[in-house]
Amino acid sequence: MALRKFKPVTPGQRQKIAVTFDDLTTSTPEKSLLRPIKKSGGRNHHGKMTMRYMGGGHKRRYRLIDFLRNKDGVPAKVSTIEYDPNRTARIALLTYADGEKKYIIAPNGLKVGQTVESGKNVAPEVGNTLFLSDIPLGSVVHNIELQPGKGGMLARSAGTYAQLTNRDGKYAILKLPSGETRMILVTCRATIGATSNSDHGIEVSGKAGRSRWLGRRPRVRGVVMNPVDHPMGGGEGRASGGHPRSRKGLPAKGYKTRAKRKSSNKYIIEKRKR
Repeated sequence: MALRKFKPVTPGQRQKIAVTFDDLTTSTPEKSLLRPIKKSGGRNHHGKMTMRYMGGGHKRRYRLIDFLRNKDGVPAKVSTIEYDPNRTARIALLTYADGEKKYIIAPNGLKVGQTVESGKNVAPEVGNTLFLSDIPLGSVVHNIELQPGKGGMLARSAGTYAQLTNRDGKYAILKLPSGETRMILVTCRATIGATSNSDHGIEVSGKAGRSRWLGRRPRVRGVVMNPVDHPMGGGEGRASGGHPRSRKGLPAKGYKTRAKRKSSNKYIIEKRKR
């Protein structure tokens, strides 16, 4: 996948850096795997705005993604690599030997016509899903389960991966994309390889309108609000706002909010890098 820079014909294109879509093989999704998405605009069931800065954006349809990968022993052929408006990574359409079709998150290097499998006694190749007990140490994995049978939850966005560093009894030790080193049960599944669209982090939208297409409305800074609305608001002229803090008054920029007695603390060997 390559990056494309634009000539500054318009102000919006001056800074723009876009990813080319040369890795995609079709522009038409599988109709049976589409579902409607209802827009909330940040409002709850009473109509009250509970999330600010949400609303508008291009109409989308949800693609049902198979995060479980529990169809063991049935080989699947990669039919297409597609764009998904609901996530940053690309998705791949699998056609199983029994005729069933499912979408998965496309790993980097997956090609149309390739065969992928899941379950026990499966080769640790790109796109195959294995139990953490069967994956060779040092392997790069994505779409990792936190609880057996619940589906992949970790390392799913574009260009991310975790590395299996060790195994200790019933736990596997993984270094996650955040820098955290964590223990996960070896009965959990993970998919071999890193996720696709690794250039996503280098993209530059170029203009404010593109955020609106994504359904993101302009964010108002606390320092320009009134004191009744934000701890950093008010003051004569352009005041600095004092110590940075959230709307609720919690200090920002480094203040730890994680609970001291959180149950999952015992599984974290090394905290994430700030």
